[in-house]
Amino acid sequence: MSLQELRSKTGRKKKKRVGRGNGSGHGTFSCRGMNGQTARSGGRRRPGFEGGQTPYIRRMPKLKGFRNINHIEYQAINVGDLNVFEDNATVDSAALYAKNLISKKNKPVKLLGGKGELEKTLTIIVHKASASAIKKAEAKKCKIELLTKEKTKTD
Repeated sequence: MSLQELRSKTGRKKKKRVGRGNGSGHGTFSCRGMNGQTARSGGRRRPGFEGGQTPYIRRMPKLKGFRNINHIEYQAINVGDLNVFEDNATVDSAALYAKNLISKKNKPVKLLGGKGELEKTLTIIVHKASASAIKKAEAKKCKIELLTKEKTKTD
């Protein structure tokens, strides 16, 4: 067997040859229909053209603003909510999730100091903390560890 004798098992589909006479079945109008815009060279409608009706993209309302792709949505926890833990406990996202203080394990957590007072000494591991929360925690000798982006990716 030589290279010129090699044949495909499935065969090859022949390309449609238009405008090669009426005997071919694709003569006269060459599969373009009768006269009109699409029968002529370059006579195609632009993408999104709907025959003169107002296009879908123009019927859509214009939305204000934009959505920042780098926005991080934090789950907020107030300092007063941490009083459900025992003294010297380690409070992280898993512990907060177990006590139903946050709804999702994988979302970052931010500690806020607006509501309540801290009554226990804890080790708090969160992604972010407000200045007032840090101030209230340090007053009760609590240790706050802030997780960096590298640590959150492994969670």
